[in-house]
Amino acid sequence: MTTTTAPTPTVTNSSPVATTVMNTSTATTPVQITITTVATTVATTRNTTAFLTPTTKAITETVFKVEMSMRLDKDYTPELSDTSSTVYKDLKSQIDAVILEEYGGIPGYRGGFVTVFSEGSIITKYVLQTTQVDFDQILVENQNFRKAINSRIAPVIGAVSAIYQSSTSIIIPELTYTGASLYLKCEPPDSFSVGLISSSRWTFNGQEIKDGGRFKITTSNSMSMLEVKKVIPADSGPYSCTLNKNNLEFQQKGIVMEGNIKKAPVVRLRSEFHVRCVTGQIQPLKCCVQRPYTIKWSQGKDQLTSDSVTGEDDNCIKHDYKLESCSGSGEDQIIFTCRVDNPSNYEMTSTMTIFKENFRCNDTQYGTGLEEDRTSIECDIGQVGRRLAECQETGEWKLVEDTCIVIEINELLIESQTLDKEGVPDFVGRISKAVQKEKQNIEKSTATISAIVDILNTVANVSTAVDETVMQNILDTVDVIIGEDSRESWVILNANETSNSSSKLLASLESLSSDLQGEFSVRTPRILLNRMTFDDFFMADLNSSIVLNITTNSMSNVYITTILLSTLNIVMPTRNSTFDVSPFNTTSNETASDNAINAAVLLVKTNVKVQNVFLSYDKLNSSLTMHPQCVFWNFTLFDNIGAWDDEGCKFVSDINNIVTCSCNHLTSFSILMATDIPPSLRKALDIITYVGVGISLASLVICLVIEGYVWKAITRNSTAFMRHVSIVNTALSLLIADICFIIGASIANNPLENPGGDYELPLGPCSTATFFMHFFYLALFFWMLVSGLLLFYRTVMVFSYMSKSIMLAIGFCLGYGCPLIIAVITVAVTAPGNGYIRKSEACWLNWFETKALLAMVIPALTIVFINILIVIWVLYKMLKRGVGDAAQSDEKNTLVVITRCLVILTPLFGLTWGLGVGTMVSSTNEAIHYAFAFFNSLQGFFILLFGVLLDSKTRSLLGRKSPRTSTGSNSTRSTGAGISSLSGNNFIGRLLGRRNVYHVSQATNTNSSGATESFSNI
Repeated sequence: MTTTTAPTPTVTNSSPVATTVMNTSTATTPVQITITTVATTVATTRNTTAFLTPTTKAITETVFKVEMSMRLDKDYTPELSDTSSTVYKDLKSQIDAVILEEYGGIPGYRGGFVTVFSEGSIITKYVLQTTQVDFDQILVENQNFRKAINSRIAPVIGAVSAIYQSSTSIIIPELTYTGASLYLKCEPPDSFSVGLISSSRWTFNGQEIKDGGRFKITTSNSMSMLEVKKVIPADSGPYSCTLNKNNLEFQQKGIVMEGNIKKAPVVRLRSEFHVRCVTGQIQPLKCCVQRPYTIKWSQGKDQLTSDSVTGEDDNCIKHDYKLESCSGSGEDQIIFTCRVDNPSNYEMTSTMTIFKENFRCNDTQYGTGLEEDRTSIECDIGQVGRRLAECQETGEWKLVEDTCIVIEINELLIESQTLDKEGVPDFVGRISKAVQKEKQNIEKSTATISAIVDILNTVANVSTAVDETVMQNILDTVDVIIGEDSRESWVILNANETSNSSSKLLASLESLSSDLQGEFSVRTPRILLNRMTFDDFFMADLNSSIVLNITTNSMSNVYITTILLSTLNIVMPTRNSTFDVSPFNTTSNETASDNAINAAVLLVKTNVKVQNVFLSYDKLNSSLTMHPQCVFWNFTLFDNIGAWDDEGCKFVSDINNIVTCSCNHLTSFSILMATDIPPSLRKALDIITYVGVGISLASLVICLVIEGYVWKAITRNSTAFMRHVSIVNTALSLLIADICFIIGASIANNPLENPGGDYELPLGPCSTATFFMHFFYLALFFWMLVSGLLLFYRTVMVFSYMSKSIMLAIGFCLGYGCPLIIAVITVAVTAPGNGYIRKSEACWLNWFETKALLAMVIPALTIVFINILIVIWVLYKMLKRGVGDAAQSDEKNTLVVITRCLVILTPLFGLTWGLGVGTMVSSTNEAIHYAFAFFNSLQGFFILLFGVLLDSKTRSLLGRKSPRTSTGSNSTRSTGAGISSLSGNNFIGRLLGRRNVYHVSQATNTNSSGATESFSNI
């Protein structure tokens, strides 16, 4: 719909004339409408000739051209496209008559007519011309018009729609500075009423703008406002808006010119710094801004005198501040403001802290400061942000924050937020040019490199088809940020636990390689890309550093893409799948220095699944010879942080500094070389574990047999009974848990035992084995807790008595009730999302996705901690008792007693499991791994040895000897309340290395059958 202004010629002293208003124009150019006002009465019938008196006066009015459309349920014929045909004329005249009848009463109506018929049943477009538009009234008339057409001509399919294309422009502000918000307003002119609109739609360069991110669309009454946040020069261009009300649309356009968006002033100064007070010292304050802007220094409301600094590309000024007095103690702060003259709302402050002490740090870049002081310096020209450093105890400034980013790259980062696939070719060309131009600034800027990675990630996400030109521009961009000069920046990025730039960069390249079209090669100084096809067999020597060999079975026309990145070892961290990132190591997502990426990184993609891949790498550093690992980058490890993984890849040979690998899948490959860990560590740990578990299983069976043999004779009082109940259930829990461990190990494929195999775990069998392992290992710990609590109870409450039934109830609630609750809750919480067990290699609780392993670690370490406290308490009581004992006053004997106590109690209370903390804190410590594997795999043997075989009463029963009993006036049973056994023998004497035991008689009770129990008093 178009607005037209109709000028009318002036007629004076003329003879009577006939004027006819003809409203048949369908063009978008202004329509001239002649309106004649006469002194006498004129005929009011439309489209008729009236004879007028000689006195006339001409006026000018604005006519709106509303484009209407409807669809008739009637067969379309070719004659309807011929305006001279009878069929066309007849249908047009019928509809024109209805238009006049139904719309003629609209205020300001000037005419209406059909403009065209088209296929789709019969799509009829017609125009209404009126000097006033009211959408509410048009909606009413549309309903009447539709009814009339239905009854006279043909049924109307759907609703009648209307579009008005306004000749007025979107309201655009004259000037907006980059970084600010640009506000565009869309509303109809005064004589055009759309009423309360239901929605609005905005486009930029023909692409619809979505509400969110940088764009905010606000619709209110008959107006819509578009806010473009953080505006950049690329936001200039054509905009359009559409105000919708039912089936009526008001459209408006506008162009944001390049002159409407201006580069904002970038003020550069030191935002905070420290100086040592020296009376009369001059402290220069420097501030810069790009030309043509000008600036001034001020302190509070006072403007400071400034001198221009010559030899600078920017407009720079300097104010010399004089330190007047250094009296008093403490620090003083003075705030200065550097303000742009026009526009005056751009300013930055500089805080100067004056201290009186001797400085710790001092250099020409950051100046002076005390320990832990922070000071900043301005970014280089063409960058925004700041560099913040902290004074260290060593007297050096350490960079702790660098947000300096190249302005042009930052603008491209902002622009990428609204990138679509149609805009990718032009966009990647511009970013490639910008990166080449700013190469030196980019290589030293972590923020800029991170921004470029984010841009490439966005490009990869929106791209669906990538040709040679697009890929050339992308690889030219990547080549700049993976060079040797960027090594320090990547070290900083990889040391940041919140940063994932290196993994994101590799993921972007992998994604783009899947979208390549055609066959071509791209080469940059550090990157080589080849895309080609092969049949059955593929072999290539890539840049004389990697040989790739792939065999397929009866396959043809296989597309393969290889991207050789010769310096990506600079970019990628060296952490592997065994790296400990949490919960004890959260300071870095880097890895220890025990690994090095010792080859180029090769990315391989095919359009079919490939399982036979051989790669031969030239070592980058031939001096590294230990433990080559063939690895690929696994993006999913460590909560999607990513790490090198050897799953599906195995080492074949290391000959003449060429490492050969075999893999059963394709992705990004390289080799890791260990620098200080022997290659046999994992294999040795497996041997220790399996041998130890085997010995434990046999020992536990023997333990249970012995306990069953001597049970009646050795459990005649409640304390001894409960102690042996704990031993039996501890042994039984460990026995079943170890059996489940062996079953789980047989279900899973170990990479060392089955290299190149399928390590994916069967969900059902593995989940079952994991559940019982979890339950019985927890039961093991809780029964060890029962043993510890029993010892504590008999040590602290010597004269207390508790019946067997109560002890048994408490023991079984703790020993099996608590583990069952924990195990069931773990399954209920993690199993629905397939996060209960690990994904590969071992049947055990998941860690990376759901942290289900914490359901084992937390209870186990808590129990170990409690038992450690109990042992410390017992040792304290022993030492306290031994102070007044002349026979035990010798320090050497006391040391022997403590050692004997620790040796006996440590395996029975599970204290060796505390070494698990060491394996988590220092995952590469050889000694801790060996100690943990040795002691805990042999725990069953230690239970047999210290819990059963070293018990003198058990030995005497096994040897058919009667144990010694105490005598007295009553027939009593002598029971040693020993440190750990409390077994009815003189076990405390065995621990303390003495035979004399102090006995305390307990009152008889109904459960003792008239007998008394004697307890050792420590």
